[in-house]
This record gives sequence, C-alpha cells and structure tokens, in this order.
Amino acid sequence: MSHPRPRRMTDAPTTPRRIVIVGGGTAGWMAAAAFGRLLGPAGTHVTLIESDDIATVGVGEATIPPIQTFHAMLGIDEAAFLRATGGSYKLGIRFEGWSRPGESYIHPFGQVGTDIAGHPFAAQWLRARQAGMAEPLDQYSLEARAATAGRFARPIPNGDSPLSRVGYAYHFDAGRYAAFLRAHAEANGVVRREGTVVAVDRGPAGIAAVRLADGSAIAGDLFVDCSGFRALLIEGALTAGWVDWSEQLPCDRAVAVASAADAAPLPLTRSTAKAAGWQWRIPLRHRTGNGHVFSSRHMGEDEATAILLAGLEGSPVGTPRVLRFTTGHRRHFWSGNCVALGLAAGFMEPLESTSIHLVQRGIQHLLQMLPASPADDAIVARYNRIMTAEFTRIRDFLVAHYHLNARPEPFWRERAALPPPAGLAEKLALYRSGGRIFRESDELFNEQSWLAVLAGQAAPLVGHDPVCDALPIDAVARRIAAIERVVATALTHMPPHADALARLAS
Repeated sequence: MSHPRPRRMTDAPTTPRRIVIVGGGTAGWMAAAAFGRLLGPAGTHVTLIESDDIATVGVGEATIPPIQTFHAMLGIDEAAFLRATGGSYKLGIRFEGWSRPGESYIHPFGQVGTDIAGHPFAAQWLRARQAGMAEPLDQYSLEARAATAGRFARPIPNGDSPLSRVGYAYHFDAGRYAAFLRAHAEANGVVRREGTVVAVDRGPAGIAAVRLADGSAIAGDLFVDCSGFRALLIEGALTAGWVDWSEQLPCDRAVAVASAADAAPLPLTRSTAKAAGWQWRIPLRHRTGNGHVFSSRHMGEDEATAILLAGLEGSPVGTPRVLRFTTGHRRHFWSGNCVALGLAAGFMEPLESTSIHLVQRGIQHLLQMLPASPADDAIVARYNRIMTAEFTRIRDFLVAHYHLNARPEPFWRERAALPPPAGLAEKLALYRSGGRIFRESDELFNEQSWLAVLAGQAAPLVGHDPVCDALPIDAVARRIAAIERVVATALTHMPPHADALARLAS
C-alpha cells in the first residue's frame, strides 16, 4: 500500500491566494488597505466588492490610541490622513452625569501620575484621596487637563516630562476615512468591484464564490464579510450564530445628526448621560458629530430625537437618522473560509470609541494567524477564542459605566441593580478590597483606564493597599502635590488645539 509523501514547502501551490472582501465602508477598506500592503507583494490578489446603491452605516468617528499602530503598519502619514478626513485630535473622553446629574470626569489617554517610592501612583493616590489629601484624578493627567483647556501637542523629547508621553487618538469623518483608505488600498493593487452580492456558492472549504447581480461570479480562497448588520456571508450563508448581550447592554437604538463645526473644538469626545441612554459629541474640523444612544424599552424614537436636537450646541446639518441594533457578537467570527469584521462581526455601542479598534484587532489577529489552508481548525478555533475575549473584556468595561451609577431614572436604577458579568464582578471586588486593579494579559483597557472609571463613578472602596503604608501619608501627599505641579507646568507649554488644526489646513 502506497502512502502519500509529505508535502515540502516547494510543493506549495503556485496560484496566489485570493482574498475577497464583501462590503466597503470603514471595515472593508481597513481590511483591504492592510491586505494590499502586507500580502499583495507576496502575490495575494485582493478584491473588494461594494455597491454604490447600499449605504454604509459607518464605524465610529472617534478612536483610541492603538489606531496609530495600524496607521504605522500601513505607512500612513498622520497629517495627510487628518487633512483628508476632516480630523481633529483626541486626548480622552469626558463623561457627564454618569454617576449623578451634574457630575463629570475624564477617561484620559496617556499616563496618570508617576510611581511613588516604588508604589503605583494609583494606590498612593487612592490612599491620599481617602485621607482628604489629594485632588480629583483629572488633576494628575496632562491629557485630561489639556482636553478641558482646549490644548494639544504631540509628544516631544523632554526627559521624564509628561510632554514626552502625550497619549492621543483622533476624531474623523468615517466616510472620508473609507475613501482615504480606498485610495491607499488601490495604490497597493487592491481591485474594487462595483456590484451587489445576490447569491453565495458553497464549497468544501465553506464558500467557493459570490455571485453579483450582473451574473458574474467572484471566486476566492478566503472571504472577509464586511457587509455590516446584514452579515451576508458569515450568517446568511454560514449561519455562524449570535451571542446576545442585550441584557447587559440594553440600548438598541441610536439617532444621529451632524451639527455646525465648533470654532475652537476641544480635543475630547463628550458622553452625556440622558434619561434612558447617553448622547455623544465628536468635534471634527468641518462639522460636529452627535448621537443619542438609548433603550427603546424606556424611550420612543421621537422623544429620543427631540432630546438629541435639544442638546445640540450648534445648528443641525441634515436630517436625524435612526439606527437599530442588538449588542453582541457572532458565535463564530471565523467559520470555514470566512472571517467577519466590523458590524458583521458584532456590535458594541461606541461609549469608549472601540468600534474601529475591534476592526483593527480582527485584522491584526487574522494577519498573525493566516494559515496555509483557510480552514485550519486550530487556527480558526484560536482566532474565535481571542476575538471573543476581545469583545468580552470591552463589554465588561462598558457595563461598568452603567452599573456604577446613582442616577434616579428607572433605566439607570435597573442598570445599577443588575448583577454584573463575572469578569466585571471580580474587578469590582478586587477594587473594593483596597483599590486593587489588575490588567489581564493583553486586555485593551489598562489599570489607569479602569481607575478613571472606577474613581470617576465612585465605585465602592474599603481601605487601601497596606504596602503603601511603608511611606508616611504626609510624604505621599507632598509627592502627589509635586506631581500636580509638574503637570500644571507642562500644560503651560501646550499650544491651543485650534493651532494644531490650523497647521493641518496650511
């Protein structure tokens, strides 16, 4: 009996891998730009199918700092990107009324404070704050203070000064961003096909080809579903399943409208709690993005729209549009030879500006795991496990905002009373016992992000880390006061945000 000989590397097929992306928008063109630049030179053919007749939802207008890693991977020039997308800078998110009406705090990017005598700043600050010997956390963050003051500067070499490690991200027009990435992708050999997918041909690996309304068929080895909420491939053809998180995050509607641009926009996203949800405000150079995320069980669309329009700080531009969604994710992000990205993969409300980040992470994990055979079971299982963890940890961070509230409205009392998911319950228990915060492996939100939310929304806390007692409290207070003075001095060296934006226009 003869046995097939093992395949040597030289026996690998010579036909280049064919990647077919269904759907454009932010997710589709992010994937196309990445694959075109990183896989195209090795002979991979990348085709993106989109229809001018199908409107894209758009995946966020606000981002978090890891997007800089994605742009560096693509070789994108920051100034050119911001000019093309009407972008502005972002130093954090201000949460207004999330604990109680009238109260606010900032979740800043970058580092907050510095270690004190070998102990984390957070632990010593919590101790001093309990003793009435420290200011609110925002005072020790250059990004938080600069965002409030309307100042911005990119990091500059300046020793151990906070100016050398400014953390920032961007606001931009999602439609313009997709167009910008399209040009970048096509310059790297990606082929765009205009058309509407009307049928899917199945094959041994999962999908063999997609058929367009004009009768043509486009075959591929790996298919990427970026078709938005429709999920034409991952759910329509492969029935990958859905994990519903609407119990933990019940907001299921958003009404959005643009308004006139600010004369001097602040470098921050604003999130303002409302009776049955929250309102976002995202300042771009040419307009301001606004939206009201709410629970349809607690508020109707007409009332939600009226609240949004009443809360605008500039005249509306265009007509408000309503989006309907369910929070959750695909049970299998990767099924057969199909991977879902963007809204086809799942939806998390944009409370912490994670929509684009989840697309980015899906692309990065896929590039790391791209197998010789798209249906490699071990690779597929690992990808699904990692992406589920990415979504779950972000979900827990979002739920914390809702759970830690003391607002009076029925929606908010319901949120506070609901037991938190297991991962969040552990975070809260650890924090309650001495202010301990731990970051799990490559969890997106670090200890300082968790501290901003937990302290900002007055999470229950008993005592402090006893290791901190090695340093007398008076000495801790002096060190913390010195840190505040350093931050205040650094702030005076940051120019207005408007100046940075004006340079982009020149």
